[in-house]
Amino acid sequence: MTIDNLDSFIADLPKAELHLHIEGSLEPEMMVALAKRNKVAIPFRTVEEVRAAYSFTQLQDFLDIYYQGANVLRAEEDFRDLALAYFQRARADSVRHAEIFFDPQTHTARGLPFSVAIEGLLAGMREAEAELGVTSKLILCFLRHLDEESAFDTLRQAEPWLDRLEGVGLDSSEVGHPPEKFAKVFAAAGERDLKRVAHAGEEGPPSYVYGALDVLHVDRLDHGNRAMEDEILVSRLAREAMTLTVCPLSNLKLCVVDEMDKHPLPEMLRRGLRATINSDDPAYFGGYVNDNYRALAATGRLNRAQFATLARNSFLGSFLPDEEIAKHLAAIDVYTLSR
Repeated sequence: MTIDNLDSFIADLPKAELHLHIEGSLEPEMMVALAKRNKVAIPFRTVEEVRAAYSFTQLQDFLDIYYQGANVLRAEEDFRDLALAYFQRARADSVRHAEIFFDPQTHTARGLPFSVAIEGLLAGMREAEAELGVTSKLILCFLRHLDEESAFDTLRQAEPWLDRLEGVGLDSSEVGHPPEKFAKVFAAAGERDLKRVAHAGEEGPPSYVYGALDVLHVDRLDHGNRAMEDEILVSRLAREAMTLTVCPLSNLKLCVVDEMDKHPLPEMLRRGLRATINSDDPAYFGGYVNDNYRALAATGRLNRAQFATLARNSFLGSFLPDEEIAKHLAAIDVYTLSR
């Protein structure tokens, strides 16, 4: 199959997205518009200046501009608009289901009530399902550069919305903040029947992946690239069918990989890992989910059947009920047979 035909196959392939930071979908145009709407001063005069600032080579540089951009989000309407803009792009990429992260501490630290972000996002999620047919689940992430007590405070603030939260996650600066730092709050989340996911093995070593598995007891692993450095760990991840939410363009932008031709995802599939493709922070990293699929397709290292496997993995790794997963897998089968 040629690259053009593979691009066409990817375009309409039903898929889920499992690693998406909603604040990271804040496009330059929306940042400027919200700054104007909310009368927030930002150090950029034009959309082009914002876009130029979205240039970095390491995680901390990205996080600095990421938190600065989040400052324009002030009202429930802003979060609703942010969510809907993402879901519209996701639907255009044939995303049928998305499980999105949000960072409440980013917003409560600047004085917003916890309710503002979550109510706005939930409104956007409801509207996306009704109007676009995209279902979704919401995952609250703890910022790992803060202490565990701050995470506990966030979990306490989330109590009124626990029935509308699917799980908790762990993001932000990885190195120097191992999973063990959040053992107690993740245990508390588990006691509340929340799913648990965590970023591990993006910049951090394989030991962080072990910590996510054995201390946080995650249901899904975000990134996981550096697990490939440990043969025993790779075998375990394959045996346990642990889903890895891999983000190719993010990895390239943050220099986790030097070039897409060296990305470990093809090897992950060869080794039997349940890898998936996701966009992470698409406004900052150069593309939404189909852009990530196509970036790997351009290397010539994956074929049509493997991309179908990646799409199947995205639903198998989701937190949807089994009957819903079965429907999506059947849709993929129908699609692949028709192409």
